[in-house]
Amino acid sequence: MPAVEGARVLVVEDDVALRGAVARGLREVGLEVLTVGDGATALHTLGPGPQTGFAAVVLDIGLPDSDGRDVCQALRARGIDVPVLFLTARDQLHDVLAGFAAGGDDHLTKPFHVSELLARVRAMIRRGLPRAATAPTRLRLDPAEHALVGPAGRQQLTPTEYRLLAALMSEAGQVVRRRALVVAGWPSGARVAENTLDQYVARLRRKLAGAGDHERTIATVHGVGYRFT
Repeated sequence: MPAVEGARVLVVEDDVALRGAVARGLREVGLEVLTVGDGATALHTLGPGPQTGFAAVVLDIGLPDSDGRDVCQALRARGIDVPVLFLTARDQLHDVLAGFAAGGDDHLTKPFHVSELLARVRAMIRRGLPRAATAPTRLRLDPAEHALVGPAGRQQLTPTEYRLLAALMSEAGQVVRRRALVVAGWPSGARVAENTLDQYVARLRRKLAGAGDHERTIATVHGVGYRFT
């Protein structure tokens, strides 16, 4: 992780005025800033992973083409471990928890003072927050369309399938416990039957095969959970 001064930050915000104000503030404290206005451009800019040239991402949740939390899950599935600060107009507890569950590192509720954003971004860059890198894969998640894209084409995913697959891909090679997958896949307080997770995993296996990367699958770790291999 680069030093704070001169580190590159990606700002993903569709409000032009706010995007400009955030970028100016970050540049004034010695950071290099690139700005984009939607999730698809953000993912293209960050690259296929797991390495990226950015030290932090400031990511609005309410983007015109996708939910910022879905964008964060997609970059985590690529093995990109860059710290993410969510910007949100919603400050309810479940919204905050959903951001952390999606792989975010911090959040800031609008309206906010730019000086607070600067302090949070600098702190994230210092911490680094390393994660295990995802093994290279020809598969990718499209957060705008909630789809899995592979060599054989596109497989449409339900929101729950998207969240489950993102959780598994972001921990590629590692066992993800059943409880962690339930938390990732369903809203807090949802009642999930014992075999519901297994049914969703079976559907995801079929969609992985349909996407055309036959080297990738979801292995069962009996009595524990699942592993994306």
